[in-house]
Amino acid sequence: MTMLGLPLSTEVNQRIPKEKLYAEASMPAQLRGIIKEQVEAVIWRNKLAAGTVGIAAGESVEEIQVFELCLRRRGLDGKALATIAAAIPYKILFVLTFGDEAQAWMEAAGTFYGTDWLPADGLALRFEGLDLDALYESLVRQIAGGRLSTEGDIGEAVQRDRRRRELEREIAALEKKVLREKQFNRQVEVSGKLRKLRGELEGING
Repeated sequence: MTMLGLPLSTEVNQRIPKEKLYAEASMPAQLRGIIKEQVEAVIWRNKLAAGTVGIAAGESVEEIQVFELCLRRRGLDGKALATIAAAIPYKILFVLTFGDEAQAWMEAAGTFYGTDWLPADGLALRFEGLDLDALYESLVRQIAGGRLSTEGDIGEAVQRDRRRRELEREIAALEKKVLREKQFNRQVEVSGKLRKLRGELEGING
């Protein structure tokens, strides 16, 4: 299977025994059970490095590995991705496949971002950047689907996105609370908090 239209020079196509991942990540038995139940196979598809894609290594990213996880069902426990990523000392572009559908996932600053499920031949990513740092950040932003701003470095963008998500949750909870509140003075108080949080959210969204 040719993944993502990447050049032949990047291809590895090596199956990784799950037992090796278990050992590398020192996985607890429960997580080993999740991976055994949900993942049919782990295949190291591509290696993106200075010698394979013709762009320079970055200051923080020397290589990006492309791992295909062939799933037994449509979906994967998020803990599994984090644990597999922790076992590999490089950035990883995960491609989850189930039947003729696929998803892409990548981690940035401790947060994983993923695409929707798409037809496998419709999972299109642009591999562009002056070096591997730029390529990595470009891939994460594409996969995040607009949640990460293009301003600042990727870590700052992730922090803003985390705060945005917190605000969205807090606003939704307060909106329900103000509808349930019977006392006028409490409604005013909650409405004031809502205005403040909405203002902060508007500032983050630009």
